[in-house]
Amino acid sequence: MISIDRLDHLVLTVADVDRALDFYENILGMETVTFRGERHAVRFGQQTIKLHAASDLVEPTATHPVPGSANLCFVTGNVLSEVQEHLRANDVRIEAGPVVRTGSVGPITSLYLRDPDGNLIEIARYDEPEQSARE
Repeated sequence: MISIDRLDHLVLTVADVDRALDFYENILGMETVTFRGERHAVRFGQQTIKLHAASDLVEPTATHPVPGSANLCFVTGNVLSEVQEHLRANDVRIEAGPVVRTGSVGPITSLYLRDPDGNLIEIARYDEPEQSARE
């Protein structure tokens, strides 16, 4: 049996790479990265999202690569009210939230929005343990 340690990167197919870079850098605070061949990505922590234009796909690729087909959840350390203020100040529509959900390692509270291609973006914060649980 094999063992997978972590996700290194994922690829999003986008209609406009520059528009996607602007959103992920200026709205979500990720770092723009340029690879050989003028390929672009955004990085946060130790993860990378490579951005491939639908009109210029890199082989091999998914069977049906289309913009707007992803559903991604990002974890923030920010208080969600601060995230809401930032999104509103940048005219980003919040589709739902805050709502309680379950993350990979426990309860989270989430906001939902869409990137410029229509991908569903969830911004979540892990819930703080209750005071009685810490004592």
